[in-house]
Amino acid sequence: MADQAKNWEDVKSYTLDQEDELALFAAQIECTLIWLGKEGWPMGVIVNYIHLDGRFWLTASEERPRVKQIRQDPRVSIAITSKGSSIIERQSLTYKCEATVHTDRETLDRILPAFASKMRPGEPEKAAAFLDMLDSPGRVVFELKPLTRIGFNSAKMWAKSEAARPSDSPSGSAS
Repeated sequence: MADQAKNWEDVKSYTLDQEDELALFAAQIECTLIWLGKEGWPMGVIVNYIHLDGRFWLTASEERPRVKQIRQDPRVSIAITSKGSSIIERQSLTYKCEATVHTDRETLDRILPAFASKMRPGEPEKAAAFLDMLDSPGRVVFELKPLTRIGFNSAKMWAKSEAARPSDSPSGSAS
């Protein structure tokens, strides 16, 4: 039996390792994007994302109020969780990022096909149809450059207290 943790408030040792981080990126297509709204309040919405070249890429219609707000203040955060993915043990990542809003054809032509393929894996016809839908007038692509990262891997925590492990988590799993 693993040593019982004594300080549950200190979760630094339960961080998500790089290998597990990459597995989460491969398994999850949704994140919560958080930005400052026009009245200064944090706003958030669940959106699809891809992780490519060390950046997060999201897309939206120019008509969305968040586009204007992010142009005015590019400080955003995203939160990614394993919930709803193929990963059984709960994992999460939060990133503080600097956003750039792209409208140029070169970026759209590079990111939108990758985005459509990630959202419709193994279905090239559906990916092509989704790409046609995405590549619309007024489409923007957000490039999020990570600045700060917080990761959490519940498997590491439950290994310190099997009695508290949720019933839907595999016993003794380390990933």
